[in-house]
Amino acid sequence: MSVRSAATTLYPPEGLAAPKDRSIADGDLQLPAGTEVFSADDHISLSEDIFYERFPAQLKDKAPRVLCEGGAYTLAVDGATILPKPFIDVLLQYDPLPGSSTRDLDARIRELKADGVDKELAFPNALLALMGFPDREVRERCFRIYNEYIAELQERSSEQFYGVGMINWWDAEGARRTLTELKSLGLKTFWMPLKPGLGEDGQPIDYNSTAMIPVWEAIEESNLPIAHHIGEGGHGSPCEVNACLVGMLHNANPFREMFGRYIFGGVLDRHPGLRVGWFEGGISWAAAAIQDAEHVYASVRHIADRDIEHDVKWYWDNHMCASFMVDPLGLDCIDRLGVETVMWSADYPHNESTFGYSRTVVASIVDTVGAEAAARIVGGNVENFLGITG
Repeated sequence: MSVRSAATTLYPPEGLAAPKDRSIADGDLQLPAGTEVFSADDHISLSEDIFYERFPAQLKDKAPRVLCEGGAYTLAVDGATILPKPFIDVLLQYDPLPGSSTRDLDARIRELKADGVDKELAFPNALLALMGFPDREVRERCFRIYNEYIAELQERSSEQFYGVGMINWWDAEGARRTLTELKSLGLKTFWMPLKPGLGEDGQPIDYNSTAMIPVWEAIEESNLPIAHHIGEGGHGSPCEVNACLVGMLHNANPFREMFGRYIFGGVLDRHPGLRVGWFEGGISWAAAAIQDAEHVYASVRHIADRDIEHDVKWYWDNHMCASFMVDPLGLDCIDRLGVETVMWSADYPHNESTFGYSRTVVASIVDTVGAEAAARIVGGNVENFLGITG
């Protein structure tokens, strides 16, 4: 298809940097009748002390505690937060919003509706700190409790809120156990880390190793799509000035290594039933990664350990999709990526989200790709990814 250039760069209007100042922009979205705008990537802060409350009595002393620290919801062990200060500083920017946490789902739905968003897929915030929690038993127990709790919110929302679950990715039995339970709760996808951490032997987990094949088999058998998200690590070197901004820029594009592992590492060739979503990294990275992967394979295929079974672009077309908030450059590449592989998100309630001007952004997508394609991008594609009907 041919699209108009996304020439107008849309960023938060002046004065929307602080949540309390955010206003709601109105506008005719010009979408086909009946289109529901479905944000493919929002976030929700856990505000209830669910791990302590739901751990068995004999294990309560091991449960991470949910605390409100200066206005931000964080996780603590032995009274000390396990989140780094820059992460808490970012949480402080939006946790004061009425709908930012699990404490008021109705307020959340109202805020999103007012901004033109009908449905959402929500990733956790502070729970990210548990991905590297050293006690794997406690880690899995926390994930299972979170899945149970977030599924309860999902059920209450009347199909307006969908929560992203968490699984055990470090052993096959645990993966199958948590996937089966997650699916039975009605959750539609799960967050799988880009950095899997250390195994039982203390060595880094290699997603492409033969030892991980049973884990990928369990995921494939579940028929649940995988969600990868940005934000797992900060920048590696000290930064005296604007460290938060430098870290956020660094974290905005972390997907290339995992993208290469799926294709060149043979994961998708061995497990053709897998579906993969890339969230909050935009879509412009994907066009460049596909191009570079094609060039790499053409250049050094003769020294590869194994051939891949398809062209690089085939893996994108048949297994992958990605979300964006404001990405005019990515939309200029829509012919290359394919309309069916792109999902819009508000990223509510983050500061870099479109909250307060989502209608304007959605209208710009309509203007760039046309109403029918835009309807897929702002709603239909994420529903297809999750396996739900509109």
